[in-house]
Amino acid sequence: MSTFEMAAVAISFLAIWLTARRSLFCWPLNLLACALYFKLFLDVRLYADMALQAVFGLGILYGWIVWSRERRDTGAVVVMPLSRLRALAGLALGAFGAVAIGWFTSRHTDAALPWMDATLSAFSLVAQYWTARRHRENWLLWIVVDIAYVGMFLYKGLLPTAGLYAVMIGLAVIGYRDWRRPLAASEGECPTLPPTAW
Repeated sequence: MSTFEMAAVAISFLAIWLTARRSLFCWPLNLLACALYFKLFLDVRLYADMALQAVFGLGILYGWIVWSRERRDTGAVVVMPLSRLRALAGLALGAFGAVAIGWFTSRHTDAALPWMDATLSAFSLVAQYWTARRHRENWLLWIVVDIAYVGMFLYKGLLPTAGLYAVMIGLAVIGYRDWRRPLAASEGECPTLPPTAW
């Protein structure tokens, strides 16, 4: 356990909590967390997760732009339903990415856990895209991915990070509940999330 890892954990926790609260401040903090975890994963040879942080950085910028544009005059972030076809397409892309990344890292790097690392990285990208697009189902995918991450980080001896991901499972449950409430309450109109103060 290092001071560096503890800082990454604290910033990541705050960023995810702000995402669940629909605050635009989540995006710059998520960007900082990505930079910290890029270095941490490089140090422990989780290369797919290291590369994932770089891609997450681009996804975070995209999400920041989308959330900034797709708010009502009240400041509320609009929650968009995810169609079954788009959900299946996203999961299929995640599976394809897992195989492609796993094949590459298992043959061309000294990755510690190439297949598990690749699978979690690929499906994390799907979940990140769904978050940026404001689909409440992103939280369900994050729950599944984070459960597996807890096991991987425990195995690698990254105890604070494993603890962070365990807490993130709870935050994802809260996020799904909170993002689902406006959809259930609205009938025939575009659902929104209550505005969050900056």
